This record gives sequence, structure tokens and C-alpha cells, in this order.
Amino acid sequence: MKLAKFIDSSDSVRFGRVVESELIPLVASDTYPTLAAILAAPSPIEAAGSLQSEPAIAVAPSVRWLPPIDRQEVWAAGVTYKRSQTARMEESEAAASCYDRVYNADRPELFFKATPHRVAGHLQPLRIRTDATWNVPEPEITLVLSPSLKIVGLTVGNDMSSRDIEGENPLYLPQAKCYDQCAGLGPWVALFDELPAPEALKVDLKIERSGETVFDQQTSGDQMARSFNDLVGWLGKDNSFPQGAFLMTGTGIVPTSDFTLRPNDVVHISIAEIGTLSNPIVQG
Repeated sequence: MKLAKFIDSSDSVRFGRVVESELIPLVASDTYPTLAAILAAPSPIEAAGSLQSEPAIAVAPSVRWLPPIDRQEVWAAGVTYKRSQTARMEESEAAASCYDRVYNADRPELFFKATPHRVAGHLQPLRIRTDATWNVPEPEITLVLSPSLKIVGLTVGNDMSSRDIEGENPLYLPQAKCYDQCAGLGPWVALFDELPAPEALKVDLKIERSGETVFDQQTSGDQMARSFNDLVGWLGKDNSFPQGAFLMTGTGIVPTSDFTLRPNDVVHISIAEIGTLSNPIVQG
């Protein structure tokens, strides 16, 4: 089951089911007034199925999608793929051994990524920093977590990163990662009774510039060095999430050092079993 947030014809924020090429608005109830409330239910699939629905809307360019987040926090994991380890070591000679140790350590790198107002949804713009010169998207399988930290679903994540800022000093990581319009989530949440096998989660990144594809690369979830449950377990140590959380699980696709995003680029991230998140890039 796929659940999305959108703005309807009366400019109201709504949520609904996506079934093939149709968006079926759901009627909020006292028990499930928001998408987050559904995700916090013992069985989100049953909770969504209990709600009344309205006539379907065709999934078309006119649909105004919102990121599938309410008040949850967004966190991210780093150096979970071998390619990510290599890229982070390339950023800074001084930090190379640090990232090498993180890749092989029991404790993963986890960092706070975004509050809801810094998150963009499908077709909404993502931003590159005005004080950075080397900016890249990072396509990430993103876990949707209930307040009890149960993995209830998946979505597509874009962990935008200013690699020159981070490479200058690892302590600049928060500035390289967390700023306005720094995170993409969407186009919806895919709910599962049982998560797909990692190898089924094929990740595809395409970057379009002036109508042409200037970057195209793929990976899959089975290239991760850590499991989803391992990352969630560490996230929950001495930490609570009363609204639930989104956890980006790291990237296995990193453009080379001669590539940087430009304003008006369009980033397309497709993950099998979930969908495609597309975002135009802005600056300033």
C-alpha cells in the first residue's frame, strides 16, 4: 500500500492511497487525523484501510504532492556503502582514517538531517548552498519508523550534501547537510507487512540538465554493509521519537569530484518497490 500527502483543489492538505495511476483521497477520522497517526498505528495498512475514501484523482502533473511527513524528525546514516566510504575519504585527506574506521566499526555514523520544514516532496525544489562549490544529491533508501521505532514502510530520500564544506573539516558536517530545502522525501510512503529483500531495492539516480541526462548510476540495498535493523537499533539507543522518524540509510552512489549540481538541474531518484522522487534544484 502506498500513502501520499497532497494539496487538493480547495488548497487543503490531504492524504490518500496511490493505486497504479490513481490517487484515492482518504477521509481523516478522529482516530487517524493525519498521515503520521496512520504510521503510528499498530498496523498502518489496516488503519488506512479502515478510512472512508473519495473519488479517485488521476496521477497527473497537476497533482500537488507534499512530502509524506508531519512532525517527525529526519535522521541519516553515513558510510554504509563501500562507495560512500571511498568518496568520504576522497573529500579530505585529514578525515580519511576517520571515515575508514566508521565503515568498519560496530557503531554507525548517525546524524540529524532535517526538521519537517526543511523537507521537500516530489516535484518541489531542493536547494544547493550559496557558500558551497561542490554539491551533490545522495539517493537513499529511507526507513519510515513508528514512535516505537518499528519499520512500517519505505520512501525515497535525497540527502543533499555540500561535499566541499564537509571535506574542509568533518566538524562542518551539520552545515554541509542541514539547511533549508536540504532533504527530499517521497513521492509517498510504501507500507509493507514484510520488507522487500535488500537486493530487490534497486536504486537509480539520474540527473537531468537542459533536457539531457548528465549523470546516470545504479546500486541496490544489498550493497550496504549494515542492516536496516542494525541502524534502527543504534538510532534508538538513549533516544526517543514520540512522533516517529524517517531514517535515510546511506548512499551507494556518489558523483565524482568533477561533478556538481547546478541551478535548474532536475534530480530523479527511483527505488524499486517504492517509486520515483524528482526535484528541481535551486540556489539562493
